[in-house]
Amino acid sequence: MYMKSLGAAVALSMLAAPAMAQDQQFVSIGTGGVTGVYYPTGGAICRMLAKTRAEHGIRCGVESTGGSVYNVNAVRSGELEFGVAQSDVQFKAFNGEGSFAEQGANPDLRSVFSIHPEPFTVVARADAGITNFEDLKGKRVNVGNPGSGQRDTMEVLMNALGWTMGDFALTSELQAAEQSQALCDNNIDAMVYTVGHPSGSIQEATTACDSVLVNVAGDAVDQLVAEHPYYRKATIPGGMYRGSDADVQTFGVGATLVTSAAVSEDVVYALVKAVFSDMDQFRGLHPAFANLDPKEMANDGLSAPLHPGAEKYFREAGLIE
Repeated sequence: MYMKSLGAAVALSMLAAPAMAQDQQFVSIGTGGVTGVYYPTGGAICRMLAKTRAEHGIRCGVESTGGSVYNVNAVRSGELEFGVAQSDVQFKAFNGEGSFAEQGANPDLRSVFSIHPEPFTVVARADAGITNFEDLKGKRVNVGNPGSGQRDTMEVLMNALGWTMGDFALTSELQAAEQSQALCDNNIDAMVYTVGHPSGSIQEATTACDSVLVNVAGDAVDQLVAEHPYYRKATIPGGMYRGSDADVQTFGVGATLVTSAAVSEDVVYALVKAVFSDMDQFRGLHPAFANLDPKEMANDGLSAPLHPGAEKYFREAGLIE
């Protein structure tokens, strides 16, 4: 891969460089597809690290990957030093559950920090009479393609409510890229998506036709958040999308940065310090970061133990007790 060859080139240049430059290190961050939020997230972290390179000599590169599951596996194998992963994937990888059951728990997986929330987002046609999740009963709903994050969350919430697929008038399993058009073509009444905001797909669904974002709240949601450390409450700000002027309440997972216990404390400390010591600049690097709270980033949605380098910085900054 390009990043691997870049890493090799950096390593070779170190061998030939003066003694002072031999202290430099190269780290790679696994992200996701180039059109998603994970890729620019990795780029933003690398940018912050580059800004303080004179202090630590660490060079940082971003690798576009298949996403969360790939990243935690690549961190486990040592192919990547860092990876961006959904909080539920982090939990399942650390505990050896779900798709990680066969390979078993990864006791060396470490949390670095939580990033932006990825709310479970429900969009409905404005003429469908849907304002809350419970109103989906008897409607035509795209429940997400099998294996997708939104399908998984949809099934978890349906199970908590005691619903089955038979409670809908029609269910479809369209992929995320197809559902906005299906909504606006009046083939479905509502669609679900687990995604960071602002989202191009949600933008499409709310501008191409009259549609609204739907609240996903209530006792079942409260219980899911209380019982599962990888879920968190989320608010989608009013005015972000056409047709939804008021804040929308929901829940979901969060994007998190993970690493391995094998990565040095100094490297992780330097990366965390670079991001958190200028949070205003970091927030400005992507719209999804606008409302990031340092205390939440140090505490929420982190199922694997904190890496000692991250823990050291968070204690110094008073973000954890």
